Amino acid sequence: MAENAPSKSTPIRRVFSGIQPSGKLTLGNYLGAMRNFVKLQHQAECYFCVVDLHALTVPQDPKELYQNTLDLARLYVAAGIDPNVATIFVQSHNPDHAQMGWLMEVSSYFGEMSRMTQFKDKARKAEVVTTGLFTYPALMAADILLYQATHVPVGEDQKQHLELTRDIAIRLNRRFQEEFFTVPEPYIPPQKAGGRIMSLQDPTSKMSKSASDPNSYILLSDPPDVIRKKIKRAVTDMDREVRYDEKNKPGISNLMVILSLCTGQSLDEIAGKYDGYGQFKKDVAEAVVATLEPIQKRFKELSEPGIIEEILAKGAEKAEAASRPTLKGFMERLGMVPRRTL
Repeated sequence: MAENAPSKSTPIRRVFSGIQPSGKLTLGNYLGAMRNFVKLQHQAECYFCVVDLHALTVPQDPKELYQNTLDLARLYVAAGIDPNVATIFVQSHNPDHAQMGWLMEVSSYFGEMSRMTQFKDKARKAEVVTTGLFTYPALMAADILLYQATHVPVGEDQKQHLELTRDIAIRLNRRFQEEFFTVPEPYIPPQKAGGRIMSLQDPTSKMSKSASDPNSYILLSDPPDVIRKKIKRAVTDMDREVRYDEKNKPGISNLMVILSLCTGQSLDEIAGKYDGYGQFKKDVAEAVVATLEPIQKRFKELSEPGIIEEILAKGAEKAEAASRPTLKGFMERLGMVPRRTL
């Protein structure tokens, strides 16, 4: 960990997090991330962003990107994030992100970017590798540092990027000889055993909407009958015992985690209730249906013309008001001449 970084006991004061509008969200996205956002909004000042600029690091269909951006914002609100409590906005609606992104690029090093494993993984799979895909972590650093975030919810795939953000902040603070940038910490919520939601067809892999088999994931938009069919077809094993054992019973363990997170039951409570898989799978399916039903209902309400657009307009104003002092202060310290208003 970088020298002079804040201690683990740093209070959670301000949180920034963003999700790319690159497709529909899964049950794993909700249980693993978005539901924690709902709790965090009452613990800290929160900024939840639809990071459309990040989505452009790979080719996007313009119509799909437009719709996915609005739909993701709707899901933020439908999942329980209150726009009167937290700030919900689209990344490109606040021009400070793009400007700060460039300033972060010239404040980071080629060697640092070259070590990012996520770029290497994505570049191997991509037909087109853009420069933006390579410099993506600099824009992520800009997103976070603009708001002086104390904590950032991150998954395993983003930990390296957050560490880079910390390194840049510490390096610049030393250069300026002051604690100008807040050095952010990862926010890892307390989770039950095996809190990650895995694929229904390959329970050794994380649930992902990019999987080729649609039966491997549950979308937040899936209707009840589709959810029931996917749970019914979920991979299990032959011994019929419902118990938590990630190594030997990954499929059953994954379904137990889903049921636990949806109902609040402990894994031990679940293990003691079932003699076989039939009723167990039915209960998992009904728990997922009951969890997603109010989200889907609220999402439909938010799809009425103008509702989410107004929320995003207000969110952009709040976001820019919060980020502008950091951007101006950083530019001053770099020696840039401020623009005069005529």
